[in-house]
Amino acid sequence: MPVPIRRLIVALTLSCALVAGATACGSEQASSTGNTKSSSQQTGEVRAEPAADTPSPTTSAEKRKFAKTRFVVDAGLAAGATYQWIVKPWKAGKFKKGAKGRKLTLVKAALAGAFAYNRLKAAQKNAQADPTLSKALAPLTAGIESLKNLPSKLRGGDGNAAGLFEDVIGNVKDAGKSAGAPVKDQVPSTSQLTKG
Repeated sequence: MPVPIRRLIVALTLSCALVAGATACGSEQASSTGNTKSSSQQTGEVRAEPAADTPSPTTSAEKRKFAKTRFVVDAGLAAGATYQWIVKPWKAGKFKKGAKGRKLTLVKAALAGAFAYNRLKAAQKNAQADPTLSKALAPLTAGIESLKNLPSKLRGGDGNAAGLFEDVIGNVKDAGKSAGAPVKDQVPSTSQLTKG
């Protein structure tokens, strides 16, 4: 292994020599020309100075990139999980007492409910970075927050909880469509569902 270390030392030494030489030449040139400009201006260093009329983002939400795309993905995953593991089994009567596979269906519904709530909160956060989406989603804040305790109700077999999930998801999809960000159902994988 002495060869790679030797090469590394040689490369590092040459790099330092080049940097030191460039710095020395830059300061010599500035002093020999009698110019009063600083050496950073001679070497071409660019300094950014804020313009007085340029608006700048004031909150972290405004600084987020691709807000609409992230909103669509998060809301789509929430909608897909809700339809696949909550609404579809609910409409098929799998939440009713005595239904075959009821316990497993309720556990999956509870996981999907927690996942959907998590993704809706993320979608809501992304929507805050886009004025149109933010305005469209503002009336739905209470509805999204009301889903927080519903996964435990789903686990208990509460069919009304499934209907509430369906309503909130429908409202989020409508808000996205009105803001130019149509949401399509995306069924998450089982691993995505368990990670939240």
